[in-house]
Amino acid sequence: MAATRIQIERQPARHVPSGIGIVHLGLGAFHRAHQAVYVQRCLNRLGAERGDDWGICSANIRSNRALVDQLRDSDYRYHVAEFADSRQVTLREIGAIREALYAGPDGPDRETLLARMSDPGVRILTLTVTEKGYFLSPSSGELLTDAAPIAHDIAHPESPDTAPGMLVAALARRRTAGIEPFAVLCCDNMPHNGQRTRRAVISLARHRDAALAEWIDAHVAFPSSMVDRIVPAMTDADRTRLAELGVDDPAAVVCETFSQWVVEDDFPLGRPDWEADGVEMVADVAPFETMKLRLLNGAHSLLAYLGALAGIETVDAAVARPAFRQLLQHYWQQEAIPTLSLPAGTDVSAYTQSLLARFGNDSLRHRLQQIAMDGSQKLPQRWLAGGVERLQHGGDLTTTTLGVAGWIRYTAGSDLAGRPHPVDDPMAETLAELHRRHGNDPQALVAAFLALDAVFPAALREDTRFSDRVAEALSIIESDDIEAAIAALPYKNPDREV
Repeated sequence: MAATRIQIERQPARHVPSGIGIVHLGLGAFHRAHQAVYVQRCLNRLGAERGDDWGICSANIRSNRALVDQLRDSDYRYHVAEFADSRQVTLREIGAIREALYAGPDGPDRETLLARMSDPGVRILTLTVTEKGYFLSPSSGELLTDAAPIAHDIAHPESPDTAPGMLVAALARRRTAGIEPFAVLCCDNMPHNGQRTRRAVISLARHRDAALAEWIDAHVAFPSSMVDRIVPAMTDADRTRLAELGVDDPAAVVCETFSQWVVEDDFPLGRPDWEADGVEMVADVAPFETMKLRLLNGAHSLLAYLGALAGIETVDAAVARPAFRQLLQHYWQQEAIPTLSLPAGTDVSAYTQSLLARFGNDSLRHRLQQIAMDGSQKLPQRWLAGGVERLQHGGDLTTTTLGVAGWIRYTAGSDLAGRPHPVDDPMAETLAELHRRHGNDPQALVAAFLALDAVFPAALREDTRFSDRVAEALSIIESDDIEAAIAALPYKNPDREV
C-alpha cells in the first residue's frame, strides 16, 4: 500500500490579547471542522493585528462539558484531519476558538456566556444546534411552546436553557444597555434558516416583552447560510488512525476535503472579508440551500434508512452497491432536480456525480446511524416539501415514498434481520407507540404516521396517491430485502421528460 501523503498546517504561538468578535452556540464537530476553519483562514491571512477582532467564543448549551475542558487544556488548539481518500490527508491546527464555555443545564458558564453575548465587541452570533435545537414544528415552522425547554425559558427568561432563549436574553441585555444587536447567522440544515431562526427568537421574545420582540424584528439581522462538509462523528478507529499520524488530540475532528459555505450578506456591524477565504457571499442563499438539502441531504437520508434496514453501516458501503446507486440517480434526476431553481451556472449533473464521489470516500466511515438521527425534524425539508411540489404537478415520487416507508420501518428499532438499533429522535416515544398499536397492519401504520401533522404537510397527508404508495413500499420492504425492493420499483426512463 502506498504511504499516506500528509500535509500539515500549524499555527504560530498564541498572541495576546485574543479578541472575540463571534460567539458560536453548538461546540460540535461540524462547527470545529467548518466555520472555525474558515475563520482560521481569515486570521492567518489578516495576521495578528488586523484579524484579532474575529476570534470565536464557542459554547455548548446542552451537553459535552468534556470537550470544553479538552479545549481549555490544549490552549484552545485542536486538529482537523481532511481526508481526500485513505492515503491523502491534510492536517490543520486550528486556533480560531479563543474561549470555550459550558452553559448546559447547571453549567458553570451560563452567566459568562450571556455576558459575552452582550459584549459590544461581539458583532456576529452563529449557531449549529441541529434542527431540533430551534424548537420549531418541522411542518408549520411555529414555535413549540409546549416543549419543556421552551416552557422553562418562558417561565425563567433570565436563565434560559435553549438557543432561542439565550438569544432573547442577550438581545434584551444589549437593548437595555443601548448596545447595537449582533447579526444572527444560522448554520444548520434548514430551509430559509435565517427566517426560521428569526421566527423562533421573536416568538419567544413576545412571551417576555412585546416591545423587545418588536425591537428584534426591526433591528436584528438574521442572514441565512448554506453549509456543506461531511463531518462524521469521531470513533475510536479515527483516534487510532490519527495517533498513527502523530496526532494525540482528544478534540480532533476528521472530515472530507470538500467544503462550501454560502452566506447572505447582511451584517450591520460588519464582518470578516470571508469571500477572500472561499465563502460565497450572496444576496439570496435559497437556491443553494434547497439544492443542498434535496440533493445531498435527501440522498443521505435515503441511504440512512434503507441502508440501515439492509444492515449496511456506512455511506461508502451503501453507494458501493449498484442498487443504491440506481436509487440515488433516479431520486436526483426524476424527483429532486425538477423541483429546484438552480443557482446560476450550476452544472447539476456534475454536482450529483461529485456527490457520488464524496459519498464513496471510504476514509470517512460516515455511519448511517448518525445520518438517521432526528428524522422527524429532517424529512420535511429534505423530501416532503419537494414531494408536495411533485404531487401538485403529477410527478414521480417512487423513491420518496420508498424513503418514507423506510423511515417508518426504521423507527421500529430494528433492521430487517431483527438486529436492534437506537431510534434517536425527539418524537421517538410517539413513533414507538404507533408501532406498538399498528405494527401488524402496514396500512394502519402508514395512516397513523402520515397523521403526524408535526411532520407531514396536509397536502401529503390528504393525498391517497401518496399514502397508497408509501403503504405499498412498506409492504415490499417487509416481504423482500431492500435491494429487491429497490429493484421492484417502477422506475421511469431517466431520459424521459418529467
